[in-house]
Amino acid sequence: MQNPVTVIQSVRLDDENDTLVVLNQTVLPNETNFLELRELEDIWDAIYQLKVRGAPAIGIAAAYGAYLGAKKSIAETYEALFEDFKKVKDYLATSRPTAVNLFWALNRMENRFKQEAGKSVAEVKAALKEESEAIRAEDEKICEAIGEHALSLLEPGWGLLTHCNAGTIATAKYGTALAPIYLGQEKGYNFKVYADETRPLLQGARLTAWELQQAGVDVTLICDNMASIVMKEGKIQAVLVGCDRVAANGDSANKIGTSGVAILAKHYNIPFYVCAPLSTIDLECKTGDDIQIELRPSEEITSKWYEKPMAPEAVQTYNPAFDVTDHSLITGIVTENGIAYAPYTESLPKMFKS
Repeated sequence: MQNPVTVIQSVRLDDENDTLVVLNQTVLPNETNFLELRELEDIWDAIYQLKVRGAPAIGIAAAYGAYLGAKKSIAETYEALFEDFKKVKDYLATSRPTAVNLFWALNRMENRFKQEAGKSVAEVKAALKEESEAIRAEDEKICEAIGEHALSLLEPGWGLLTHCNAGTIATAKYGTALAPIYLGQEKGYNFKVYADETRPLLQGARLTAWELQQAGVDVTLICDNMASIVMKEGKIQAVLVGCDRVAANGDSANKIGTSGVAILAKHYNIPFYVCAPLSTIDLECKTGDDIQIELRPSEEITSKWYEKPMAPEAVQTYNPAFDVTDHSLITGIVTENGIAYAPYTESLPKMFKS
């Protein structure tokens, strides 16, 4: 029987109607609503407003957006079409600064465009469609491979802690950090999963808990500040998280709060694994200090989830969307080509050669 969650396509192309279709993650778990995006501004807004989120899903959406933008161009020459494509690409690149998949996917689309030099406008547009579809299809295989590698690190019946949402709706299928949970469920591992709520946007509460519950996984929702006690009580045997960017030294940027979970895991001697597609590994970025951290609006902290504001009016806020987990706190980085261990400056480049 198919898992009701892993069959969800959170990002897909409706080419016949020049439309990007995305699952609106901002209204989950109360509504399952798919948005039909036809204008480039709406695609940008969907990425910025987290209607589509998760590093792989952002990359897929950006690739489709780049294709649709080029498709709508009335340019009659390769050169003129490239000018229009570059405007689309540069615009979409401004939507989120931290997730490297956004730039990876857009650069891959530009590289494919350049490979079609000398061909007709129609042929170039067809190639861009093919490339965007390939990005989505490859991500599905990548997530399954990450899941298999991560599952090899786990034992049946283990308690697992995860943070934010790195599941099916954040990718093409299976997810990254949730992939071993879904694959383990298919094999009868009977994991007991604890999901951090993930303040301030509650991706763990709204998305991960929803996904896993829908899939029939044994999942327990906890507040972020409860991670320490469940670890101390022996309920957690491993921590699995996704990531948005991995630096060459293994420092990993993920949703705010991840580094705190890693520090706790280190204290309680619990393995902490980062599940990272190769597309999120940025070997040009030397350390986590070089990763730009996105700052988001104060309303997400003070009033977004409340009938009335839960903070004094006009109080100063600091709302970074991500933090960086130091490589020294990471037990292993799970990629589609295997598991990298410290020293990451040596092991991560090898993952690209597997």
